[in-house]
Amino acid sequence: MSDLKFPIYLDYSSTSPCDPRVAAKMAECLTLEANFGNPASRSHFFGWKAEEAVETARREVASLLNCDPREVVWTSGATESDNLAIKGVAHFHSKKGKHIITSMIEHKAVLDSCRQLEREGFELTYLEPSDTGVITADAVEKAIRPDTILVSLMHVNNEIGVINDIESIGKVTRENKVLFHVDAAQSTGKVVIDLETMQVDLMSLTAHKTYGPKGIGALFVRRKPRVRIVPQIHGGGHERGMRSGTLPTHQIVGMGEAFRLAHEEMEADNRRILSLRTRLLSGLEDMEEVYVNGALDARVAANLNISFNFVEGESLMMALRDLAVSSGSACTSASLEPSYVLRAIGRNDELAHSSLRITIGRFTTEEEIDYAVGKIREAVGKLRELSPLWDMYKDGVDLDQVQWAAH
Repeated sequence: MSDLKFPIYLDYSSTSPCDPRVAAKMAECLTLEANFGNPASRSHFFGWKAEEAVETARREVASLLNCDPREVVWTSGATESDNLAIKGVAHFHSKKGKHIITSMIEHKAVLDSCRQLEREGFELTYLEPSDTGVITADAVEKAIRPDTILVSLMHVNNEIGVINDIESIGKVTRENKVLFHVDAAQSTGKVVIDLETMQVDLMSLTAHKTYGPKGIGALFVRRKPRVRIVPQIHGGGHERGMRSGTLPTHQIVGMGEAFRLAHEEMEADNRRILSLRTRLLSGLEDMEEVYVNGALDARVAANLNISFNFVEGESLMMALRDLAVSSGSACTSASLEPSYVLRAIGRNDELAHSSLRITIGRFTTEEEIDYAVGKIREAVGKLRELSPLWDMYKDGVDLDQVQWAAH
């Protein structure tokens, strides 16, 4: 008797469900009988109790990152953290210089923040990744100029799951007295983060990719050497003046518990998830014209981004209605443009369009993976049968040499 429930969720990089243990903790902070107070209310028990829960969660987040709890600033998520870090540094240090380095394959929250700064007169350098999707410390070093004030790079790419060597890039930025911001939305609970050894000045975090709630995140702001930023939201001066707004106790407690569990269970989670990804890939890799996008060795266990040549990605997703997967990232897959990440690592438009991002998580089962393999093989086979390009390829026609007539 099968325990499969449909549709099967294989899109953990877009969001993860709350761990039931996280949801239970959050429920303790909502009603009159519970810990519902405003953490900024200093004059009574309800405020003190809420503040205590917030500070416990701050310590739990700091513990996963190996940093001082006072370096954790609550925000509404990684998008806000990216905005606060990039614009906050740029506005504070604009007299020192107006040059910022990032890469072509960052999340839109970073790219669009940088575009906004370009409109304000800042100059941006967009580094090209290698064909495996990695940004090297060498590339960063070559791009640094006397007026460079900030380097902003992601730890783990949201589409292809590739891990950048943050430690070696941090050495380069520190030697050159340039601030280093890292978007770690996709890496918490998947990759060990040690801010004692990593020379990172600012780090963006979110709860909802690590089995916590949506709508809550944090920004790590280093105290030694001290990092100064201009706040982007003004109000009651919460979070040491860096981010005003009443703190949502229930969401913060949820993030704290999610990060505590990540700290305890990361090794076991990664082992199990990697075995599932190996099972998934071994079920697909004997098919013709299948390409894994990005490095397989420097990659988080949860991610498999794979292109099926001669199949259109949108049609493939329609054929896989039982599977919740994505083509590109959730934040941009509403547009029909091929993934800018896959194009940047050298994939042509056809392969970029035929990609699936399959991401596995804590609640994925072997049975679900086996079902997904069968479904994907069946769908790709059927769609290729309908494709005249597939027929031409099978007949030995070199499609790159074909001169297509315009209508």
